Amino acid sequence: MGYHPINLFVRFLLELAALAGLAWWGWQTHSGAAQLAFCVLTPALVATIWGMFAVPGDRSRHGSAPVPVPGAIRLMLELAVFAAAVIALALTGALLLALLLAAAVCVHYLCSADRINWLVHH
Repeated sequence: MGYHPINLFVRFLLELAALAGLAWWGWQTHSGAAQLAFCVLTPALVATIWGMFAVPGDRSRHGSAPVPVPGAIRLMLELAVFAAAVIALALTGALLLALLLAAAVCVHYLCSADRINWLVHH
């Protein structure tokens, strides 16, 4: 199920939500020029790092791996990004959004057991 097109689309939406949460944190916790810089650069930096590290042959990423890493490392990176976004939302006082994102990510990973199993074993 983890590679089903609908599940991949949901994962893409969750990734966008995580990046938006990090942008919101940058906007809410800074002022002046730093506000815009953190709002734009934080999610851009996270997305760049997130996109660089991949497991060779991961069908959910079209098999491309700019920096090849073991599956367990990739899984930890994904979880770290989602956790950072949840924490960032909570720090800005958007507790309901933080909880909704956390719940959605948990449900997504429960529906992606085949991908998680693949990652852990590669």
